[in-house]
Amino acid sequence: MSALYSLARPLLFAMDAEKAHGATISLLKAAQYLPVTRAEDPRLAVEAFGLRFPNPLGMAAGFDKHAEVPDALLRIGFGFSEIGTVTPLPQPGNPQPRLFRLVEDEGVINRFGFNSEGHQAVYKRLAARMGKRGIVGVNVGANKDAADRVDDYEAGINAFADVAGYFTVNISSPNTPGLRDLQQAAVLDDLLARVLDARDAAVSRAGRKPVLLKIAPDLALGDLDDVVRICRSRGVDGIIVSNTTITRPDHLQSAQKSETGGLSGKPLFELSTTMLAETWRRVEGQFPLIGAGGIHDAQSAIDKLEAGASLLQLYSAMVFAGPALVGDIKRGLCDYMSANNIAGVAMMTGTKAGDWPRKRL
Repeated sequence: MSALYSLARPLLFAMDAEKAHGATISLLKAAQYLPVTRAEDPRLAVEAFGLRFPNPLGMAAGFDKHAEVPDALLRIGFGFSEIGTVTPLPQPGNPQPRLFRLVEDEGVINRFGFNSEGHQAVYKRLAARMGKRGIVGVNVGANKDAADRVDDYEAGINAFADVAGYFTVNISSPNTPGLRDLQQAAVLDDLLARVLDARDAAVSRAGRKPVLLKIAPDLALGDLDDVVRICRSRGVDGIIVSNTTITRPDHLQSAQKSETGGLSGKPLFELSTTMLAETWRRVEGQFPLIGAGGIHDAQSAIDKLEAGASLLQLYSAMVFAGPALVGDIKRGLCDYMSANNIAGVAMMTGTKAGDWPRKRL
């Protein structure tokens, strides 16, 4: 698969970014016929949310929006995959163009706006893989014109309860107007109460599925205090830190840096990892965190774990490095553990969170 990507990369980069993404999905569909990757080093295994992950590296939501290639992603070496964001009804999202490569910065800006094929189409694909091994999470969202967005999140839990490995409640995308307002304390408390009630109501038919909250890296620390307090009091299973940012670092070089949307990739690393460490301090070990945002090599993965992550997610770096990145990161983690006499990646979580300066907002 890596060799195929190396041949295809010049063609993909000559295409519009969203068309290239579609072509990549088509390439990955062929991966379901490839031999299974070699057995994982047992030191990479992670227990979190009541699930066992063969390695800590997951594909973040946004790559496989419609659940077209979750098993292909697992086959090329990811420890888990998250599909979506999925909305109850199909919706086209924002007008194109809406995906931009920042090549000089190894970053991406998107303003997709929850383009989704809807619950029914995505459910059919996930139901078809029932019984297969591998953890596939479902990232649920709300339709842009929903009268009650919380109803849409409840609907997502009900729709996918029997096929989801876990759920992510996505209230942190910057590309749906007003969505991030759901991170405000009173609204968030009601949202999580209703979502968790929906999850608990489905336990008898589907088992207990972990529910995670995905937050923005742009939260003020006072707002982060509220988010973590509510997550702890409501019994959320974990937090993903973080989604894309609406900020733009001064050092960006790409001509497309001013495009509207959420920035991801390497330029997001420092902000998202600082927010991760801040979240880890506040959670106090009550539940695990997934570190996302800017992972691009083994060292950045190590930094995320040591800043407080139990699991990791990436997406944008695959645009530039291709599928070989997955194996490179896992080998780098194993080399680091060998060099430092670390028994497993779980032993790394939070060990250097104090090295990250406290965020000033």
